[in-house]
Amino acid sequence: MTGRPAAPPVLPSPLRRWLGLLSALAALVVVVIGMQYAGHSEPGRVDRWFIDPTADSVRPPWRNVALATDFWGEPAGAALLVVAAVAGCLLLRHPRGAVLIVAGAALAVGTTTVVKSLVGRTIHGDENLSYPSGHTAFATALAVTVTLLATGRLGLGRTAGLSLVLAAALVVGAAMGWAQVSLSAHYPTDVLGGWCTALAVVPVTAWLIDRTADRRADRTADAGRREPD
Repeated sequence: MTGRPAAPPVLPSPLRRWLGLLSALAALVVVVIGMQYAGHSEPGRVDRWFIDPTADSVRPPWRNVALATDFWGEPAGAALLVVAAVAGCLLLRHPRGAVLIVAGAALAVGTTTVVKSLVGRTIHGDENLSYPSGHTAFATALAVTVTLLATGRLGLGRTAGLSLVLAAALVVGAAMGWAQVSLSAHYPTDVLGGWCTALAVVPVTAWLIDRTADRRADRTADAGRREPD
């Protein structure tokens, strides 16, 4: 026995089942919308219910707000957010949390890149793949990872924890999604696809991190018990 306390999980057990179901549902939504708009190069009926995203829809000062929001989904802004979040995890001595911050954001964005190439939906030209929104996926993934860690640290139960995670995902995802549509970078359904991509990827990533770390800890403990006195 080393006397070292067990590392806290990044996927709190009260939320595990519900976030697993949410992940599966979100993945299904991503697939269904992708099949619906595969190869399209114009807004669909659902998109037009909200706005015509091929024309600039906001003017200063709201356009400046949209541009500022968009910056945090660009490589430089995203890197600043990730570094700040990772630094916070390390200061709180939560290495699993730091891994989740990086892996959750990277896998969410990476998944959108793969799905974009498969779906082939474009906006403003054949070179601009649009579905799903990588900016929205990144912002939502970061919000979900941070609130998952906060839920575990605060010891919140299922209802409070799930409410916090979903509220953060909704607020942050809606803010970034609004910016993307307002700047004519994405259709509204692209934003929904990016939001669901993050909700599909992050819980699975958190579960895999916990499982891998727990197995490694178990192997280390077993090796320690086998050592001769």
